[in-house]
Amino acid sequence: AGHEAVLSCPNVSKVSLLLVTWKRNCRSCYCLSYRRDQNETSRMNCSERITWKYSPDSDPALRIYPVHLGDEGNYTCEMANSEGNFHLFSSLTVIVPPMVTLTHDKSRVAVCQASAGKPAADISWIPASNHSSEEEFHHTNGTVTRVSYFGWANSSFPSVTCLVTHPTTNQTLVLDL
Repeated sequence: AGHEAVLSCPNVSKVSLLLVTWKRNCRSCYCLSYRRDQNETSRMNCSERITWKYSPDSDPALRIYPVHLGDEGNYTCEMANSEGNFHLFSSLTVIVPPMVTLTHDKSRVAVCQASAGKPAADISWIPASNHSSEEEFHHTNGTVTRVSYFGWANSSFPSVTCLVTHPTTNQTLVLDL
């Protein structure tokens, strides 16, 4: 999320392209279309963030910038030339980095939180403890908040470290006890 996604549509034939159309999650609706014979580009049911990466005549790659969670889905590039019609399929999965915090409460419990990530982040502790617990909250937009609690009331450790692992980031936060 927030970065650029480029979906390629390689020309599978040496014959000149007549028409190229990008569709998303449907058969009959289109997002972007280009007709070479009329040098005409059209847009329908498509955000302004979705454009051609290059000239559709030379490389009909689709550019989405910035990517939003709602852009996730299946995309089809349909090309037509004198040899026939060609369909190339792409699937876009959007990954969202979590916001990570490490705090503590008055009852000597460290709280490590990885908020609104997609997929959910993994949380572990150093030192490892069987006195930790975890909660998970699923949000309507597909993101997940994971919260891990580490009790240190009977501990002699000078600090505790929270390790957050996610496809977009690995973070290490240290809390002095």
